[in-house]
Amino acid sequence: MRMENGCGMQELIAAIAAAAERHDRDGSFPHASFAALNAAGLLSLTTPTRFGGQGQGLGPSADLVRAVGRACPSTALVLSMQLLHQHSIGANAQWPAHLVGQVARAAVERGAMVNSLRVEPELGSPVRGGMPATVARRTATGWALSGRKIYATGVPGLTWGLVWARTDEAEPRLGSFLLPIATPGVRIVETWDHLGLRASGSHDVVMEDAAIPFDHGVDVRPPAAWRGRDGGQAAWNVTLISAVYVGVAEAARDWLARFLHERKPSGLGAALASLPRMQEAMGRIEARLLVNERLLGLLAADVDAGRPMDLTQVDLFKTVIADNAIEAVQEAVALCGNHALARSNPLERHLRDVLCARIHTPQPDSAYVAAGRKRLGL
Repeated sequence: MRMENGCGMQELIAAIAAAAERHDRDGSFPHASFAALNAAGLLSLTTPTRFGGQGQGLGPSADLVRAVGRACPSTALVLSMQLLHQHSIGANAQWPAHLVGQVARAAVERGAMVNSLRVEPELGSPVRGGMPATVARRTATGWALSGRKIYATGVPGLTWGLVWARTDEAEPRLGSFLLPIATPGVRIVETWDHLGLRASGSHDVVMEDAAIPFDHGVDVRPPAAWRGRDGGQAAWNVTLISAVYVGVAEAARDWLARFLHERKPSGLGAALASLPRMQEAMGRIEARLLVNERLLGLLAADVDAGRPMDLTQVDLFKTVIADNAIEAVQEAVALCGNHALARSNPLERHLRDVLCARIHTPQPDSAYVAAGRKRLGL
């Protein structure tokens, strides 16, 4: 992994971590953290080399997201989306070549970020089915987008949004429209006030006849053509999102280890770390984190080696990793009592952040139902 400004990875992660608590408290977006990632050349880590990016695979990407996740999971989540989309856009044959180059070079030259805008108030997540209410209306010069998207992760720092919308044609088509966030008619409504990932800037985006050129309908198809999922894309998404929460759980584990050495109750006369009960609990946490580390490595290695991905297994990996991360942090909280829930200690923030692991696609119910149906031959 190349660092372009001479800054070491440890120094970069430390700077991101130093700002995390403040951004969590006030719900502000960590612009400086992304400026530092850009200065280090890491916002174009997966951008194809033909555009000046590093062209790295899933393994190095997951390692980076996991490291940033230990420091600030909000930053890590937005970063994971940037790395995912820079990779997928560069490999998407549906996109006009000049727009692929434009988005890629913007990432390399100025750290321009991109993410999907998919979820809607009525629709929820598109993976559950249904047509979006957001409409792309054909005009004399292109498309006019109108609608409202929620949970637009990272939008305060985005240059581009990939808007999931339907056309207003007699037989509506469905797909992604490349929207510059600075387009007139686009408003960011600051609605994000969440339990966890408070600095992710996952606000609403309102579009009112936001005009884009015709070729910015970058991947628009008949609805039937969207049935089924791309295994490679799903594996990238699951691995990078999971890496965020692996990082959170590892940060909680590290804080717990320090606490157990430093906390010396007068009635004990020794550090809590000396108690077999604490050692056993730390061992259980370590077991969960070891499994997560190996699952992440397995997913990334399969993708980078070009091995076919079983979508049912990919979804189960995400579910198991999320459960392990949550259980690890909850065990740490149970060991520490009131100390764990004091806002002066980062463990309280780690608990709030790790609970967000289950809300990402795929949710546990869909992963388990799909796996169960497959095993039962249904």
